[in-house]
Amino acid sequence: MISNPLVNQLPLGIPHVKQLPFSFGSIDLLYWRDIKQTGIVFGSFLLLLFSLTQFSVVSVVAYLALAALSATISFRIYKSVLQAVQKTDEGHPFKTYLELEITLSQEQIQKYTDCLQFYVNNTLKELRRLFLVQDLVDSLKFAVLMWLLTYVGALFNGLTLLLMAVVSMFTLPVVYVKHQAQIDQYLGLVRTHINAVVAKIQAKIPGAKRHAE
Repeated sequence: MISNPLVNQLPLGIPHVKQLPFSFGSIDLLYWRDIKQTGIVFGSFLLLLFSLTQFSVVSVVAYLALAALSATISFRIYKSVLQAVQKTDEGHPFKTYLELEITLSQEQIQKYTDCLQFYVNNTLKELRRLFLVQDLVDSLKFAVLMWLLTYVGALFNGLTLLLMAVVSMFTLPVVYVKHQAQIDQYLGLVRTHINAVVAKIQAKIPGAKRHAE
């Protein structure tokens, strides 16, 4: 079982957030443990994003709704005609799905709410720490990241970045699992080099040295 590092960061005092509600399903999809299921989800995401590059959001939603309605209405009419010809009484073809319970319980809503609250609060605290320069080095890193993002934004729009993110989500985990040793080795070298550079910057910039924990 692959552990989720985000789960381990959750404070023990928060109720109903001992496990992220989406962790197992998303990990199974990203690691292609069920090729058919992952292929359907990945293909659906790509189709949706490629559609959004050609049409507006309203048009894509309308076309998807029309396609779904066309399929269900056609199947309902087909089954009704088939039952009339064969003189059977099978009932509504979607009866099983219509009787499925799809409402969220109070416990489930509370679990999702607590999880969302945890991430929102931590994000706000981190942004406050960066913008108010609690740690000069971290704020400088954040400034460099924002400066790099200005160039990324000039080259790609948000939809293209989202498409690249989806493709990366469904490819990078599998690549990492297959070549974990080599990737960890190179990442270790990069991390060592970055730490050396940061240490030199901390030594030269007044006030940049971290307080001893």
